[in-house]
Amino acid sequence: MAPWSGFWAGRPALAGGGTPVVVKMENPNWSISEVDDADGEFLAGAAGGRRRPRRGKNAKQITWVLLLKAHRAAGCLAWLASAAVALGGAARRRVAAGRTDDSDADAAVAPARRSRLYAFIRASLVLSVFLLAVELAAYTNGRGRVLLASVVSFHASWVRFRADYVAPPLQLLSDACVVLFLVQSADRLVQSLGCLYIHLNRIKPNPVSPAAALPDPEDPDAGYFPMVLVQIPMCNEKEVYQQSIAAVCNLDWPRSNFLVQVLDDSDDPTTQALIREEVEKWRQNGARIVYRHRVLREGYKAGNLKSAMSCSYVKDYEYVAIFDADFQPYPDFLKRTVPHFKDNEELGLVQARWSFVNKDENLLTRLQNINLCFHFEVEQQVNGMFINFFGFNGTAGVWRIKALEDSGGWMERTTVEDMDIAVRAHLNGWKFVFLNDVECQCELPESYEAYRKQQHRWHSGPMQLFRLCLPDIIRCKIAFWKKANLIFIFFLLRKLILPFYSFTLFCIILPMTMFVPEAELPDWVVCYIPALMSLLNILPAPKSFPFIIPYLLFENTMSVTKFNAMISGLFQLGSAYEWVVTKKSGRSSEGDLIALAPKEMKQPNACSMPILDLAAIKEQSILKQSSPRKEAKKYNRIYKKELALSLLLLTAAARSLLSKQGIHFYFLLFQGLSFLLVGLDLIGEDVK
Repeated sequence: MAPWSGFWAGRPALAGGGTPVVVKMENPNWSISEVDDADGEFLAGAAGGRRRPRRGKNAKQITWVLLLKAHRAAGCLAWLASAAVALGGAARRRVAAGRTDDSDADAAVAPARRSRLYAFIRASLVLSVFLLAVELAAYTNGRGRVLLASVVSFHASWVRFRADYVAPPLQLLSDACVVLFLVQSADRLVQSLGCLYIHLNRIKPNPVSPAAALPDPEDPDAGYFPMVLVQIPMCNEKEVYQQSIAAVCNLDWPRSNFLVQVLDDSDDPTTQALIREEVEKWRQNGARIVYRHRVLREGYKAGNLKSAMSCSYVKDYEYVAIFDADFQPYPDFLKRTVPHFKDNEELGLVQARWSFVNKDENLLTRLQNINLCFHFEVEQQVNGMFINFFGFNGTAGVWRIKALEDSGGWMERTTVEDMDIAVRAHLNGWKFVFLNDVECQCELPESYEAYRKQQHRWHSGPMQLFRLCLPDIIRCKIAFWKKANLIFIFFLLRKLILPFYSFTLFCIILPMTMFVPEAELPDWVVCYIPALMSLLNILPAPKSFPFIIPYLLFENTMSVTKFNAMISGLFQLGSAYEWVVTKKSGRSSEGDLIALAPKEMKQPNACSMPILDLAAIKEQSILKQSSPRKEAKKYNRIYKKELALSLLLLTAAARSLLSKQGIHFYFLLFQGLSFLLVGLDLIGEDVK
């Protein structure tokens, strides 16, 4: 208020000696500015008689401000209360329904093997509750209450036993997991630094022949338009088939130079009829599109692609682009990817980035978006730029057909056929390019059930592949550093060690150290390093920064699913070969496709396919939605492993109050609550 003091000092004092107060209304926080009074006090001993103003407050104005702040606080409390009531109601519905993850149809596969991890977690929970009771009894006895001599004797014996026989192996296992944790963290840090280097130097892959990337729109023959086969494998995905077929048929490419294969593995006759009808509609509009249906669905997606590549007309095509049923490429997708193959005979794959139309749908999709943004922005981009190898994402990519044939084609031996063909192509000397600036939109799983099954397949398949590919990697004639990268970094560090230590260290060892205090985990392992890694993960998606703590907790929560899948794939257990098509919600509509298209994108030229007939698609979609069809019912479930782990962590948090009331307690408390929310299926789609 210094610039205004002289101005106000020239005014006569208010009657009664009151102090003028100015309330600034432009800020919702209602900040109060105090104004100097004309009747000021002189500072004692000050040169020149400098005055010190006397400041006062208007009680009514301050009361008003406090009431406004109290109103805001009450609104926050009301929101929290309503959210708590909603969560409580949803949890009550889950418990009342009584549906657990064992009630799934696929849970009938190897139930004995499937329950081993749950039995171990349940035994650990029972033991932790018993030890907590013993510790509480000893703590009560130490505060003056007399207990039975047998309880005191048992506690003394337990303290000696844990110090001599439990603490040393537990500390050894803890130290080993910490070392693995540090190695994996160093790998993630190196990748992040590599991504920073790429961004600072503005490095991006460019076609060997720049002229191929800039064809003349007025003369189609002047550009680079090789023969391209476009494949859309799908299975019972009636929610999204229209959008994917329409987007692919709308690709800006000479219609005589590409053919669309709709590879339908659906076993539902109604879905088959709808897809066949959609294909016929586009064929009548001038699109070169064929419909293929297999009677025997063997080999899942790999078998479907393998069957399609056996068609006699495939020999006329040089490249094949693959899009899953929920993927909609922009019209210029082929023009931005295929030119990279020209005059680059060593290039076997061009992979594009995914974008998500429903990333803000719920908390689960927001957390998935963080993970996948880091995967594409950092992992895929860095590996593609520096070593020309990364795992094929299974969709939104263009393959050189010769590279597929030289690598043995599609194989049905694992549930990760995309990673399988990528590893075999790498062993045969083919190079890969990742385009971070070319996006293909799709949708994320909105329910925890769908996401859980997807993650199980993504983490069991690499271990199956590692067992099968290890002899081939050792025998192949590629450089030694490429072999070491494949074995130790690509497979062991990122596919095996990561789920192993995250589950073992934070879900088993940390709770055990609360009951065996002789074995310790330092604070930097529990808090600081995980927080730093979470910060690195969230940097590619800066808008998701408010979710950094939920992301850290959720990643540890998902470790039980990833660990179970990794063990199943490594030891070839029954659940390792499960293939469940990820459920789609159909969020990516035609309107989303147009809205998300770049603003500078022009209308397709004369050589391209017909543009989307939005009115006809909308009318047809309404008619199909109104037709009566038997829909599969959706349920929210209770996940027993996650629920048991939540109780284990909360028990350990209660035990930590007797010894450590710091970071360990808060981490165990919030991690236990995170497991509880996931165990009650409160994080994703709420089916009412």
